[in-house]
Amino acid sequence: MLEIVRYTPDRMAEWNQLVARSKNGTFLFDRRYMDYHADRFTDHSLLFYHKGRLYAVLPANADGDTLWSHQGLTYGGLIIGKEATVEHVCDIFQALLAYLRSQGFHRMVYKAIPSIYHRLPAEEDLYALVNVCGAHIIVRHISSTILLSHPLPFTEARRSGLRKATAAALRVEERGAEGIDAFWQVLRNNLHDKYGACPVHTEEEMRLLMGRFPENIRLFTVSDGQETLAGTLLYVTPQVTHTQYISASAKGKKTGALDLLFDHILNKVSHPTRFFDFGKSSDGDGHDLNRPLIFQKEGFGARGICYDWYEVMC
Repeated sequence: MLEIVRYTPDRMAEWNQLVARSKNGTFLFDRRYMDYHADRFTDHSLLFYHKGRLYAVLPANADGDTLWSHQGLTYGGLIIGKEATVEHVCDIFQALLAYLRSQGFHRMVYKAIPSIYHRLPAEEDLYALVNVCGAHIIVRHISSTILLSHPLPFTEARRSGLRKATAAALRVEERGAEGIDAFWQVLRNNLHDKYGACPVHTEEEMRLLMGRFPENIRLFTVSDGQETLAGTLLYVTPQVTHTQYISASAKGKKTGALDLLFDHILNKVSHPTRFFDFGKSSDGDGHDLNRPLIFQKEGFGARGICYDWYEVMC
């Protein structure tokens, strides 16, 4: 009664409908988002049918003999409907193990969806991973999150930065896709100087995604009236507003631009979500904690949430 089918583009509408009505899906799993970088990955997403009805989907890509869920996404995991039961999810993982072996996979890396993103309790997959698949955690990242109904006060360091920004007459505004180029210049310079890296998305990709998901992707920037000094790109999902990117120029850092930015976003902007998540502050496999970065985020009143990756040997 359980059938596993590999995703093909003709199943896009059916896939997206399941994600939209699921209890743990977000717009990151909509194929219009996932497929913007389809050329970078060998897609091996799966659909699970129970008695002929689509019951769950797994965003995934293949890399050698490893199935990832999903290398191109912040989090992955099994997307399930409200009708999902523990028994059925365990059956799905039992069938998934058999499928992986039949396809020549020796390993699966499963990036679980943190519970803050769940619209309803949805940790049946975590139970099945351990008790059906014998999985164990191989990566644990720490993120910093605010429960918006019970925010903690800013620390003195953040209030001091806010006073600097106010004295410098900086201002915050929400921008559309037309603000991407100026913010990306700040972001690129910062990533290059600190890490020798580039943003995951290009400006063109970001404008494309903002056009497809205007309600879900929002850009806020800080300027002195002449140049963009700082900004953040927010991903808005049903439960969580997540900072996909945060960056400030050297001048922005000196003048407290980020403190003004997040004071505005947290205290003056209405959010339809329960949580505000600043994203991870750990590198590599999670062992390297970026202490200055998490100090800044905790200064806004954020506290820890884990992003876990599980390994399953087939």
